[in-house]
Amino acid sequence: MPERISTHQSEEDARNEEILIYLDGRIVPRAEAVVSVYDSGFMLGDGIWEGMRLYDGRWAFLDAHMDRLFEAARAIDLDIGMDRQAVIGALLATQEANGMTTDAHARLMITRGVKSRPFQHPSLSRKGPTITIIMEHSRPDLPRPIRLATVPHLRGLPMTQDPKLNSHSKLNCILACIAAEKAGADEALMLDVNGFVNTTNACNFFIVRKGEVWTSTGDYCMNGITRAKVIDLCRENGIPVFERNFSLVDTYGADEAFLTGSFGAQTPVGEIDGRRIGDGQMGPMTERIRALYKDLIAREVRA
Repeated sequence: MPERISTHQSEEDARNEEILIYLDGRIVPRAEAVVSVYDSGFMLGDGIWEGMRLYDGRWAFLDAHMDRLFEAARAIDLDIGMDRQAVIGALLATQEANGMTTDAHARLMITRGVKSRPFQHPSLSRKGPTITIIMEHSRPDLPRPIRLATVPHLRGLPMTQDPKLNSHSKLNCILACIAAEKAGADEALMLDVNGFVNTTNACNFFIVRKGEVWTSTGDYCMNGITRAKVIDLCRENGIPVFERNFSLVDTYGADEAFLTGSFGAQTPVGEIDGRRIGDGQMGPMTERIRALYKDLIAREVRA
């Protein structure tokens, strides 16, 4: 059986042992970037985050990431305590401190802060918020297409934990990933509440059938920025693209499948539930979309 991999697999980079991390207004060595055991993010998963990629000195789609971050903060009634420009300034200061110019990934995390007592009520978060930026050198390193396994775990309902929210509470996705690994796959394919194909535990999901690109309706999946860019690119370049309900039967018969995310951009899928998709390699439509996305990134960097 091939070695298991993940959509966030990257080349080893010794420089990451010496990275500097932003923590509440300071930029500190990795070993000093610690938070309280009373922090609401550690204790309850009470927080939000963004993942961003650095290309040739520019953070791709930075405005879209900031829009999503501040919208999430409003949704959970979290006062970030910084305006948009201050958050961007912290990101750029961390980049400069680490001397990073390209092939870097940032995870910006904001929690409700440190609690006075170890209970869930948000009023107990008396000190905060806690704001952290982890920035690493990372170049994706995927030796083969991803293998997926369908799992019983679903993305949250909008009235429970809306999957559009980039929250720290990821246990359902972690359990989905564990189930997939126990089934011999790399990551999990998750269905929606109606049994239609939705997303994976970490990325948005697309299939290609007879020249058409399909993805979920978006009602139960992550509000993926890369997902939205791929849909826009298809529409701008005459590629039929549909946000629609589709089943596992449709998926097993697909010509191609791929995942989208800020880290891996477009990641090919070679196998789902033991069934080979297409020829098991990256298909021509995925290659075309990858090229279009690469051109989009180049335009973004030049802008």
